[in-house]
Amino acid sequence: MSEYRDFLQYWPYALLMIVLVSWTLYHFVAPADRREWVGAGLLQAFIIALYAEMYGFPLTIYLFTGFFGLDIPLVHVSGHLWSTLLGYGTGGALVEMALGYSVILAGVLLIVKGWVKIYFAAGRLITKGVYGLTRHPQYTGIFLVILGQLIHWPTLATLLLSPAIVMVYVRLARREEKQLVARFGDTYRHYRESVPMFIPRWATLRSMLAAG
Repeated sequence: MSEYRDFLQYWPYALLMIVLVSWTLYHFVAPADRREWVGAGLLQAFIIALYAEMYGFPLTIYLFTGFFGLDIPLVHVSGHLWSTLLGYGTGGALVEMALGYSVILAGVLLIVKGWVKIYFAAGRLITKGVYGLTRHPQYTGIFLVILGQLIHWPTLATLLLSPAIVMVYVRLARREEKQLVARFGDTYRHYRESVPMFIPRWATLRSMLAAG
């Protein structure tokens, strides 16, 4: 039982992070209908699975040590699975954390900036700013946040949930685009031909970063 004390002391942090990240999710990616609630529900499950393992019970490490016979100590830092499995130690964990959080920060910025654009759009079609990078910057932001967490703190549960989340939001994006074509006609068709769905063009991203 002493093996789990390193994790058990973090349970309050797990609860705090689940509440804070869930509030952010429902504030900036507010679901409006049943399909959007499905996506939000999967994201909620991702959040709970992530922080319950990060600060609670190390299920992934436990399964690896039991079923695969790997010698992984049941301590908090072992949750940095990439560096643990590859033997990079604490230094590798710090690199992993820095890279993961950089990707997460980029995703959060896209989500927030996309939300701000929509909030002040007053029903108009937005094609500038982050909407000049991708047609669905908030969904791209969600994908980046998921990727960053998988770099920083991968778990079996989040690895399984990630493809389902991506699939749901790709379908949501396609459904939304049909509605936008019906509403804005050729204006949206031209925009759709000019701007990628999720992955920005490097030239556009570089010019935007150069402009500050």
